[in-house]
Amino acid sequence: MTTPTAPLSFRPATESDVAVLVGLYDGAARWMLDTGIDQWRPGDKDAAHFRARIADGEVWLALTAGGAVAGAYELWWRDEPAWGVRPPEAGYVHRLMTDRALAPAGTGRALLAHAERRIADAGRVLARLDFKASSPGLRAFYERAGYAVAGEQPFKAGGSGSAYAVVLMEKRLGRERPGSAAGPVSQGR
Repeated sequence: MTTPTAPLSFRPATESDVAVLVGLYDGAARWMLDTGIDQWRPGDKDAAHFRARIADGEVWLALTAGGAVAGAYELWWRDEPAWGVRPPEAGYVHRLMTDRALAPAGTGRALLAHAERRIADAGRVLARLDFKASSPGLRAFYERAGYAVAGEQPFKAGGSGSAYAVVLMEKRLGRERPGSAAGPVSQGR
């Protein structure tokens, strides 16, 4: 795993971070388009999206030593649109994004590692994620981080009402630890 070239700290996002999250998402979407990754489009996730995710689940920021936001991710405790109804054995990583101008090398992996620790600390043994099947570069990134393909969901509904295929990937985090929490306080997305 690539270690960031500079130390990062993490904190939960708050309402005051919504504009930063929208900008981070749009910047990551532009970078994806510029590099041929068919995943996100600028403007697809607005302030209302991030407000809802902050209120209903977990959104985490990665900060540089100077306090600048280098990246973020969403952590959901269920993901029925992609994975169907499942037992509470996993956490679902969404919207993993970095600021390409500020983030030190290895920030994406550091974000994944932080999400995996949060999931394991909640007593869950799998980290799961999905991405558009038309994005082989993302598959390679996640495979290098230890994720394996668990299947494909050919008809995930998008925010615009259209359906698209996604690759489902997961990583086993290890055995549940005795005395670990049964799950997160909020079971929302």
